[in-house]
Amino acid sequence: MTSYRTTWLNKGYIYIYFKPLKTSMTKWKPDFDSAASEYAKAAVCFKNAKQFEQAKDAYLKEAEYHTENKALFHAAKAIEQAGMMMKDLKKMPEAIQYIEKASMMYVENGTPDTAAMALDRAGKLDEAATALQKEKNMYKDIENYPTCFKKTTAQVLVHLHRNDFVAADKCVRESYSLPGYSGSEDCVAMETLLQGYDEQDEDQVHRVCNSALLKYMDNDVSNTVPPRGLFWHGPSGGAQLNIRKMFQMFAMGH
Repeated sequence: MTSYRTTWLNKGYIYIYFKPLKTSMTKWKPDFDSAASEYAKAAVCFKNAKQFEQAKDAYLKEAEYHTENKALFHAAKAIEQAGMMMKDLKKMPEAIQYIEKASMMYVENGTPDTAAMALDRAGKLDEAATALQKEKNMYKDIENYPTCFKKTTAQVLVHLHRNDFVAADKCVRESYSLPGYSGSEDCVAMETLLQGYDEQDEDQVHRVCNSALLKYMDNDVSNTVPPRGLFWHGPSGGAQLNIRKMFQMFAMGH
């Protein structure tokens, strides 16, 4: 490790050894605000030292003390940063877990726009779309076509969540080449969903999203289903998702 990184690492340890939570005869209550501040400084030091795992731990401790201090917005920011440390380590499942948690906390704090920006900074949906395509190709190679159908459905939901109707439509069209896909339950549902989305028919979209096909999908996929009341006219005249309302409705469990 270079002397530059060692210096930052040592600074990080110094901040962690600060004892703002220690009580005494003259100090009855732990100082959560100071503790959060010291762990925030430590996290930055570890980040500068490229010790992302330790930085993540420090950010989570910072979040813990902000939560104790009822500072939920700052707690969410710290958890988001923990997620970004995992992203730097290419540990995407953990990164997504922390960033999703931070996003929900932003919503609870009344700042849904910040939640949307957090997910955007994390590139969560782009990562999901890429991962789904890789999985779909793998199942196609071993001729497990029913699973390919499910991956197509997941892709469509992710792309619509990204306001990318063209990519969603392309996924369905490309899947027509899969044996048995055309006319299948998955295919008909996605065609109906895309039609409703394109025509901004919320009732039609809502019916598909509440069908058994989507309700019983894995949570990671079903959480991308666009709930009611989320359409607005974009520059091109097509339907787009209202990010603010999306997170408000997610906070209420749809």
